[in-house]
Amino acid sequence: MKRKLRKHNVIPVVMLLFALVIISSTTAWAQSRKITGKVYTSITSEALQGVNVLVKGNSKKGATTDNKGIFSLEAEPNDVLVISFIGFKAQEIKVGDRTSFDIPLEENVNELTELIVTGTRNVGRTIIESPVPVDVISIKDIMGSLPQMDLAQMLAFVAPSFNAVRSQGGDLNSHVDPVQLRNMAPNQILVLVNGKRRHTSALLITETAVGSPSTTVDLMTIPVSAIDRVEILRDGAAAQYGSDAVAGVVNIILKKGTNKLTASLTGGGYANTGGQAGALTKSGKPDGFNYQFDANYGFKLSDKGYINISGQITQRRPTLRPFVNDWGFFDNTYLNNLRTDKAGNPVITNPELINAQVAGNTSLMTSLKTEDGLMSARGLTKADFAVYAGMPAITLGSTFYNAGYEINPTTTIYSFGGASYKYLEGFSCYFRRPAQTDRFNYLLYPNGFRPQMTSNTSDISNTVGIKSKIGNFSVDFSNTFGKNTMRLGMVNTFNASLGSNSPVNMNLGTHQFSQNSTNLDFSRYFKEVMNGLNIAFGAEMRVENYQIIKGQEESYSYGTAGILTVGKDGLLVGPDGKPLEDASSAPIVDANGNPLSVYAGQQVTVKSLSSNCQCFAGFGPKNERNEFRTTMAAYLDAELELTRKFLLAGAFRLENYSDFGGVTIAKLAARYSITKTLSLRGSFATGFRAPSLQELNYTHTATAFVPDANGIPQPLDVTTYPTNSTAARVLGIKGLKQEQSRTYGFGLTFQPTQGLEVTLDAYQIDVDNRIFRTSYFNASEVGNNYGEVIGDGEAQFFVNGADVRSKGLEAVGNYTLNLKGGQSLTFSLAAIFSKNTVLNRKTLNLNVANLSAEQVVGKYLSRDVVGQFETGTPRTKLIGSMAYRINKFNAMLRGTYYGSVTERSVSADNDGNFYDQTFSPQAIFDLSVGYDLNRSVKFSIGGSNIFDKYPQILRSENQGFYLYSNNQQGSNGAYYYGRVMFNF
Repeated sequence: MKRKLRKHNVIPVVMLLFALVIISSTTAWAQSRKITGKVYTSITSEALQGVNVLVKGNSKKGATTDNKGIFSLEAEPNDVLVISFIGFKAQEIKVGDRTSFDIPLEENVNELTELIVTGTRNVGRTIIESPVPVDVISIKDIMGSLPQMDLAQMLAFVAPSFNAVRSQGGDLNSHVDPVQLRNMAPNQILVLVNGKRRHTSALLITETAVGSPSTTVDLMTIPVSAIDRVEILRDGAAAQYGSDAVAGVVNIILKKGTNKLTASLTGGGYANTGGQAGALTKSGKPDGFNYQFDANYGFKLSDKGYINISGQITQRRPTLRPFVNDWGFFDNTYLNNLRTDKAGNPVITNPELINAQVAGNTSLMTSLKTEDGLMSARGLTKADFAVYAGMPAITLGSTFYNAGYEINPTTTIYSFGGASYKYLEGFSCYFRRPAQTDRFNYLLYPNGFRPQMTSNTSDISNTVGIKSKIGNFSVDFSNTFGKNTMRLGMVNTFNASLGSNSPVNMNLGTHQFSQNSTNLDFSRYFKEVMNGLNIAFGAEMRVENYQIIKGQEESYSYGTAGILTVGKDGLLVGPDGKPLEDASSAPIVDANGNPLSVYAGQQVTVKSLSSNCQCFAGFGPKNERNEFRTTMAAYLDAELELTRKFLLAGAFRLENYSDFGGVTIAKLAARYSITKTLSLRGSFATGFRAPSLQELNYTHTATAFVPDANGIPQPLDVTTYPTNSTAARVLGIKGLKQEQSRTYGFGLTFQPTQGLEVTLDAYQIDVDNRIFRTSYFNASEVGNNYGEVIGDGEAQFFVNGADVRSKGLEAVGNYTLNLKGGQSLTFSLAAIFSKNTVLNRKTLNLNVANLSAEQVVGKYLSRDVVGQFETGTPRTKLIGSMAYRINKFNAMLRGTYYGSVTERSVSADNDGNFYDQTFSPQAIFDLSVGYDLNRSVKFSIGGSNIFDKYPQILRSENQGFYLYSNNQQGSNGAYYYGRVMFNF
């Protein structure tokens, strides 16, 4: 059944703006002529390829320098050329009578006049001229001085509004780094490559930094060496780009250079000092060693085209951050050989004790009946039973290309894309202790075991398009396809219900997401309308497919290792004539304490052994999915310069989903230049986000661990059901609705003096029907024979849990000081002050018999999930850096400040005091030092978190899988690296 989205009234001003497209007038043109020029660096005289040369005020006239730094274009004597290139100071030159130009550019890594393509469809717009905030980050320039090696972590350490919390456990949550903007969920940010929508990972991350289940783009699949720059639009842009662009847009611009080989080799590792946890940690040696090789080279295709190819090979070893707990590893039945199999035969679990008894060694017998004594005899310590958090081991290979060919002066064909493969092995499971009898097998794992999750991910993408002219309109027609396939596995595990015949390595199943987008875009610049009008319009068709493919049968089945088939009528007793015992070694008797009466052929569950693969159940036939969605869209976008000081921009979009119906959204933005150095800007936008196919269809059973009365985590099998399931409908859970948003922005740009730039932007984003995941519902709580639907486990669901608000203030300031003797000093400070609030908690009249109304509200949107959204990430994040260069030597020092974080708990003491915890602010420092051996070889060394700062330890009641909080800088500690870069 289709669900209709609410339509928003289109702002009359926007409609008037669009009407201006019919305005045209004729203006006499001055005589134009061909001019040429060369652009190069002022220090080394090296030719610069890819420099933008634009006639000021006329985006139709422009050129880009070739591999020799040469450009040519048509211009008039009164025209002014704007020459801009990221990392260099822009210049403006009047044409006059000259036909040839020699243009040296001075380095300036923070210039605000770089041309941008994100957030505007006017190709001549610069950062300072944009009516909305856009950050431009030159990856090719900064990758040599950053300790971080992958794109997501690079951006997180240079852009304060961008975040990529790297999970150190939690089932599959560490297998893809979710990217965020403005403390919003990962699925509320849109990622583009060369302006085209990038597909997301097939993985649905169920636990994110803001408490929402979410899909995300896996930025690790794009080699950093392929990237020229990244443009981050910090504003709602759904009306311009479609669903997901609620918090903003990240646009990755690929390299185009030719005849130039660049490469780098990086190696590093973590000190692993263990932090300040004392006996709770295991003293370790340096770990997490990683190696990465990047390379990029471009080929010319005659004199009219190029193909730029990049590759990356990465090898990362895991970081192990053990939590050495004391939860009891061997119970009394294990130590004293009191366990039996399903037929009543004894199971010897402590053969050391038998040997001591045979030898008559009384003191040794006494010792071996204790946990410490048996561990000592086997050469074990508590650290061998520790829970491991930490970064996963990763092997990654990826390649990307970017190509273009000029068919004629007005027509160019282009293509880009890539392929990657990633194998990941993570520590995300609790250690299975021998005391956990329902998950134990002596023959396979006499001392327990630590399961590990794996994933094999392949990712492919390809875009093919053509840009041309139809009359005075620029046309761009393209098709983009992307597919992400993730095969999930488990090693060092087993299915307890299958007994010792269970495999210990299993294929859990495969998740696959594919997306195909076809786009047709038109644009035209009307120079004669007021001070310039740019009109763009177009259409998009997108087809998505999400699949869950089942794994091997042993990973999801329930075996018969604990089920006894009775041979003859009689009593349920063992060879000794005593009642058979269950998995807890308790006798199976009737109400009077007598053995049960059974009949021949009867099947009796003697041992309630856990089914499925331990830690993370495999995906079975009931989990399989193959769902499609089609989206059709049309948009109209305009930018009008009413005067040289006043810019007005608007966008209007119609979109229709095959499973959610239609939506109409709009955006209005403006910029007013008070002076040449001070401008004000503001925007208002409506937006939406349809639930992803993953959110709508994901279903799975996992093992959660809930602390018992003694604070020891106990296993609990929990199934996530889709909202169209019987389990959801019987309980009263409704189908998911789309999220709708309203974004407000206001800011200023200020350049008070040469080399100093400041931007300040305030924002507020309201999202209705934000999707969260409920807490657990079990059959006894729900009543109404709910056990017939969900069985013995517990159930949870994705729901439209609340209306939420995110608001904040972003500040960015840069100052570059050029000194004598080839010296330069650059200071930068960027900050975000944010606040997330749940405005309205949703609830439903659920069919629950044994819970109060207050308890139902608490389960529908639990206290810890609300806390994770509101206070679980730092409200304040500051990044300050200082970069110094003198001739061949350079150095960078950067400090990152994370504000306080409060984690809320659903558990409380006997007086009702919740086990909440507030973590004080944290500050870490990165340092890099580089030296240019010559123009072709450069070296750098440095580190991240160089002072080895660890977060605060979790309070004892909250110490389960993690020992440290993971919501600030994480618990990996100091990282040090070395890098050599080549440029030929």
